[in-house]
Amino acid sequence: MYSVAAAAAAASPPRRDFISITLSPEEAVGAGGYNNSKAWRRRSCWRKWKQLSRLQRSVILFLFAALAVCGVISYTSVGEPWKRLTNKSLDDQRMDPEIPGLKLANPAVLPAPQKADSNLGDYPEFSPQKLPKPPHVRRGPSNLQIKPPWKDVRLKSQHHSSRIVEELVQADKEEKMEKSVISWRGAVIEPDQSTEPPSSKIREPEKPSSVEGEDQKEPVPINERQMAVIEAFRHAWKGYKDFAWGHDELKPLSKSYSEWFGLGLTLIDALDTMWILGLKEEFDEARKWVANNLVFDKNVDVNLFESTIRILGGLLSTYHLSGDSLFLEKAKDIGNRLMPAFKTPSKVPYSDVNIGRGTAHPPRWTSDSTVAEVTSIQLEFRELSRLTGEEKFQKAVDEVMKHVHTLSGKNDGLVPMFINTNSGQFTHLGVYTLGARADSYYEYLLKQWIQGGKKENELLEDYMRAIEGVKKHLLQRSQPKKLTFVGELAHGHFSAKMDHLVCFLPGTLALGAHNGLTADHMKLAEALIETCYQMYAQVETGLSPEIVHFNLHAQKGHKDVEIKPADRHNLLRPETVESLFYMYRFTGDKKYQDWGWEILQNFNKYTRVPTGGYTSINNVQNPTNPEPRDKMESFFLGETLKYMFLLFSDDVDLINLDKYVFNTEAHPLPIWVPA
Repeated sequence: MYSVAAAAAAASPPRRDFISITLSPEEAVGAGGYNNSKAWRRRSCWRKWKQLSRLQRSVILFLFAALAVCGVISYTSVGEPWKRLTNKSLDDQRMDPEIPGLKLANPAVLPAPQKADSNLGDYPEFSPQKLPKPPHVRRGPSNLQIKPPWKDVRLKSQHHSSRIVEELVQADKEEKMEKSVISWRGAVIEPDQSTEPPSSKIREPEKPSSVEGEDQKEPVPINERQMAVIEAFRHAWKGYKDFAWGHDELKPLSKSYSEWFGLGLTLIDALDTMWILGLKEEFDEARKWVANNLVFDKNVDVNLFESTIRILGGLLSTYHLSGDSLFLEKAKDIGNRLMPAFKTPSKVPYSDVNIGRGTAHPPRWTSDSTVAEVTSIQLEFRELSRLTGEEKFQKAVDEVMKHVHTLSGKNDGLVPMFINTNSGQFTHLGVYTLGARADSYYEYLLKQWIQGGKKENELLEDYMRAIEGVKKHLLQRSQPKKLTFVGELAHGHFSAKMDHLVCFLPGTLALGAHNGLTADHMKLAEALIETCYQMYAQVETGLSPEIVHFNLHAQKGHKDVEIKPADRHNLLRPETVESLFYMYRFTGDKKYQDWGWEILQNFNKYTRVPTGGYTSINNVQNPTNPEPRDKMESFFLGETLKYMFLLFSDDVDLINLDKYVFNTEAHPLPIWVPA
């Protein structure tokens, strides 16, 4: 109800008029007063906003603007991962292996090279790929990274390395992935793979996988070049049999022998070579010696690494090829006798073991072991566990790899050369090489991953990161032929020095590419095997020295390769022939066979001893007098001639690389197949 009150003002003094109005709730609503409507709330908020001071309104507007900016930044940072997740199902449908025509024999595990950064020069394809840092893997503090005293040299080296790797695969820049993948801790893994390593629990012993019964469906005729390898082997074997039978190594010039461990190294190293070459008579003779004369209960110190790759690896391989349990029994015996090496405070094994007394120790002059030696025994011990059902062998070597995986002191995946058996830490930090003392660490990362069925992802992660480290720090090009080579890094200073041992790398890269890793690994392999061949072709005898130095600047009258007097010996090493075998097996390019044939002919010309055997030489630059050293290394029969024979074969089932993986002494071991 309305009530109105009015008052009349007196003439003076002046007064103001007031009106009082009273509204009931029903009337107020009907008259359009406050009703909690959106329009009313908007008018109420506007009044409150106008009541604020100018400063208050400015602060509020600033806060809203800041929130908007943060929102945009957050969207851009998470938008791409969400986009990838959204597209993944479409990719899976496109690349479904069940769709006819899309099933792959060797599906890709890692993507093709990504587009390089704009500041990496003219070679975008082989620039180091950025791997995301695993969030929960312990890494060393940043101050452990060695600072280069020659900063300008290192920067220039990295720039050239990037240019080199980018140029090599320009033709493959548009190559696409063959199968959708998932990123995991810096490596990219097949979607259907388990992220857990295989169980260390061994359920039951495994049976051998015989090449004769399984791989060789139809015998392929032996060609003339293979016959030449057989003849070379028989000539070498004749010298060993006549002058060094049952001893470690032949001295062909003096018609005598030398002992290292006193365990018939050459004979054991050559067992599977004889089987593969089809030399039954020679194999049977050697088998009798193993049965009657090979005794490990001796008071003798052996090197853990060398005895593992040559003796244990040779016995295991021969067991698989022949099916003869004698070799497995001997392998188990030597395996048990090597186990004391792992009794160290850090579980990083000692370098030397007394196989008779059951004791182990480091070298007399240091408590360090070399990184290559402690990380290149895994294939053999893991296989011994699988065959015998005793998990202790695999457990010991797996602990070493897991420990090294977590260590600080690495440089983009590259490892130092030494590790202390007491502390378990890397020593002599800042020196990185793919040559002696480190080489087979990288080889066994990939090969363990292959051996275990491509399930142990930490191994793959470490391998991929190391190859990126090689590209970033160690890759350079020589003058005048622009040969791609792998040098060394010492406290930031690049050295154009390359060991012949590094020539394992092209074959390893090709093996990884064959097993689905990124395509640029094969391009790098092709470039490096050309370099390894030139290490032979540019030398007067056609044989490579132990070490070469590459010219980084063109000089009149100078080749790419320079050889120092202390480095010009040749030990009949297998690494280049090994990589030629992989390259021919995966590409079918006949030039790799031709290069291997040249090398074999030069071995025959400069290292063959008429009375039997081959000898290492002191001077590859003197065709008239190469200065023979009077020593035939066991690996000449165990590796060099074996890889020669396989290189010249067109039978892909002769040691099928989808079923076998070679250890670092060329002894093939089976790839594990799920039961």
